Amino acid sequence: MGDLNVKLVSSHKDLNNFTRHLLQDVEALDYMLEHDWFEKGPPHLGAEQELCLVDGFYKPAPVSLELLEHLPDNFTTELAKFNIEANLEPVLFTKNCFSQLHNRINELLGLLQKATAKRGIDFVLTGILPTLRKFDLGLDNITPLNRYHALIEAIQKMRGRIHELRIKGLDELNIKHDSAMLEACNTSFQVHLQIDPDEFVDKYNAALLLTAPVLAASANSPMLFGKRLWSETRIALFQQSIDTRITNEHLRDTSPRVTFGNRWLKDSILDLYKEDITRFRVMLMTDLDEDVFDLIEKGITPKLKALNIHNSTVYRWNRPCYGISPSGKPHLRIENRVLPAGPTVIDEVANAAFWLGLMTSFGDHYQDISKTFDFDHAKSNYISTAFNGLHSELRWFANKKIGVCELIQKELLPLAREGLVKNGVDDEDITKYLEVIEERSGKGQNGTLWMLRSHSKLNKEVGKEEISVMLTAAIMKNQRKDLPVHKWELADFSDLYEYHPDSILVEEFMTTDLFTVQKDDIPELVSDIMDWQKIRYAPVEDTKGGLMGLISSRILLRFFSQQYKMDQRQEKRVKDLMIKNPITISPESTIFEAMKLMQQSQIGCLPVIKNKKLVGIITEGNFLGITSSLLKILNKNC
Repeated sequence: MGDLNVKLVSSHKDLNNFTRHLLQDVEALDYMLEHDWFEKGPPHLGAEQELCLVDGFYKPAPVSLELLEHLPDNFTTELAKFNIEANLEPVLFTKNCFSQLHNRINELLGLLQKATAKRGIDFVLTGILPTLRKFDLGLDNITPLNRYHALIEAIQKMRGRIHELRIKGLDELNIKHDSAMLEACNTSFQVHLQIDPDEFVDKYNAALLLTAPVLAASANSPMLFGKRLWSETRIALFQQSIDTRITNEHLRDTSPRVTFGNRWLKDSILDLYKEDITRFRVMLMTDLDEDVFDLIEKGITPKLKALNIHNSTVYRWNRPCYGISPSGKPHLRIENRVLPAGPTVIDEVANAAFWLGLMTSFGDHYQDISKTFDFDHAKSNYISTAFNGLHSELRWFANKKIGVCELIQKELLPLAREGLVKNGVDDEDITKYLEVIEERSGKGQNGTLWMLRSHSKLNKEVGKEEISVMLTAAIMKNQRKDLPVHKWELADFSDLYEYHPDSILVEEFMTTDLFTVQKDDIPELVSDIMDWQKIRYAPVEDTKGGLMGLISSRILLRFFSQQYKMDQRQEKRVKDLMIKNPITISPESTIFEAMKLMQQSQIGCLPVIKNKKLVGIITEGNFLGITSSLLKILNKNC
């Protein structure tokens, strides 16, 4: 979450003052490392659980602030009002730590369930909510706290107000948005591991190398706005949504603020902080009154507030963290940010156990991997698994190539078990949670593959809006059972207890794969296009995507009939025949508003316009599809 008491940099004087504190914090951290101030001993683990709030129609419910008034302090805000976060107390990484974590998450979710049920809403654990719409990411849904407004404004100052999102997978997503609110699509389960300072370099490098197989096993976010993209679309989405880089005429190597990293860590955690200060301008600041050197002189652990605030605006997938333990001593942590939320609590805890076990034992078998493993191969593995998930082939030691499922089954699961045993974790916990990873990789079904297979099945029966609703309903049903995702049946009509078509927006059921023509095209071309593609309406657009008119099969039939009757050829173009200034609708309108407008105007088609651009079209066929789906659902649930 980060510190909420932050603000934009308002002047060079404020920036310079904050920068001085930032540099002093680095010096103070260096001093504490050099003089052995840091807590050592039994490591602790912690976690942050992010969630999506949904209404009775399975759509985002922007009510987090109202809910927080009825929840304990463990719960806090996120960027969007339809997200919420629960912070879990650290536990010793030993004995029944994973059962403790599992039970505590369920306890907090139980409190949340009571609070949401009273308000007719619910929540979902998922990396990207299938029912999210671009409409939900307007600034009216930003949580109205200084930190979030300051973050959005800071990114806009660096990058500009137009954000382009381009992600290509099985489908392709190319959209523009007016803010960095796209980041709010991501929902994570962030795991923290306390690390002794003298082990930090080796552990951090291990975390980098292990990112790929852990990501492949845990992926569950293949879809965004109905498009099937990467195996873990959060990776591409997060980087692009808050990227502060601008394009240049010349080739330059600039790092995004969301990053895997650029090289192995060599000497100290300080190198990470120094690199981030060097590469990334200060984005947010706060009022500072801490004199770190005075505190150190008195033997008091400083908070290093400036360093922590800057670190919170650099989004390494394996983030270094500094904190103060209840003992008053400082400690270091690695925060694993790559794990998505969900799909169930048992899946999340299994992911954590897998990663933590590997982090414990990996160095016993592979020492100083910076000398034995090429960093570029580690980064390539990470990109490959983000895109391909469990279908990835990884580059491993001795330049060996191996399928990620085989690697998990034959090498990594035994190492994870060894690491958990080494830390004194109870055998019951080890077996329960590592078996989830074993069966998931053995059966080849993680959250991503379940969702894609369910989509393929449903796509033959219903429209895209119903698919997103059914996927969400199925996720929620299985989460209530805490059934691991490798045991899930594919999503079906039976998962949908209720269906409310009145909640559907135009953008959810409009046709976006458009066949358009231009004003100077000849009628013969338009007629053939409509015949070939079996469509009855063709929007007429200019070269910049603006709507100029609409032409229908009826207009063309009348034109060719007149030619036949007159037995002469008329030289006409589309602009001579088209309906000028056709009635249109916005994508934020509801299905009933669209239906009413078409009935009142006695028309069979509505072009959909956003910011004066053609973005879709609605015809009677769209309504027929929804009606057919609704009848199937009603028939299945009778």
